[in-house]
Amino acid sequence: MKKMIIFDPAMCCSTGVCGPSVDPELLRMSTVLNSLSKKGITVERHNLASNPQAFVDNKTINGLLNNEGVDILPVTMVDGEVVKTKTYPTNKELCEMLEVPEDYLKATLKIKSKGCGCSDGCC
Repeated sequence: MKKMIIFDPAMCCSTGVCGPSVDPELLRMSTVLNSLSKKGITVERHNLASNPQAFVDNKTINGLLNNEGVDILPVTMVDGEVVKTKTYPTNKELCEMLEVPEDYLKATLKIKSKGCGCSDGCC
């Protein structure tokens, strides 16, 4: 299985999906990563504000930040290689990078039906 790590710019919370105006791109990423997680695919995500040590410890990311500055973020790595910078991967790119089918990204709702509510089960 491929190992993906996303290094996010500094955000107010781990996903950036908070505050009065939510960035639709951050909401998409949060939803997609949640869908992948439900399929058993974990994507590590590090926020510069809440986990700066991850940026220091990763020599590749540290070098990028020293040479390019924070404008290089977000950075996506797969199996230790930088595969995308400055923007988040599209859904199609995520599927290609992780080698998973596109239906892995579809959110599903589980609704427990209690029937129609008729006592004898027939309307």
